[in-house]
Amino acid sequence: MIPLDLAITLAQTVALFFLAAWLTTGAWENVTRPSLNGVFTAEVLAMTRMERDYPEMFEMVAHRRITNPTVQRLLFRLIVAWEIVATIALWVGVIAMAAALIGFVPADIGRAYAVIGALAFTSTWAGFLVAGNWFCYWFSHDGAQVTHFHMTLWGLATLILLVVG
Repeated sequence: MIPLDLAITLAQTVALFFLAAWLTTGAWENVTRPSLNGVFTAEVLAMTRMERDYPEMFEMVAHRRITNPTVQRLLFRLIVAWEIVATIALWVGVIAMAAALIGFVPADIGRAYAVIGALAFTSTWAGFLVAGNWFCYWFSHDGAQVTHFHMTLWGLATLILLVVG
């Protein structure tokens, strides 16, 4: 019979592992193939699709756009740097939780590191939602908005599992 505390710690570890694995692949792609997301980040910042598809609405918020390619690249690099930090925090959490599973560290210590990692993951996507809202990306990048919303919910669900479980 597996004790409930051990089963909960295992579930928390596995849930955090999947966040770490998911963000690792995203950060890796952004480092090795920056054009995959860099182009769309620049489009959102410049609001190019909104300008093309919704010119009347665009005129109301055009002052928000960032069209300078150097600034766009800098912002993309900052995003990627944050993703790398969040990914590291997630893997530290996974290792701490694994150490808690085998009794090497107290479960509360493992969970504390895990919460920091899950918070970094969740903050990444919530940050995209806030910034995307500023740049009105729901007009023409609604798929990105939906993805960011789902990732935020996934992170929040993991945070709840870590804190309440």
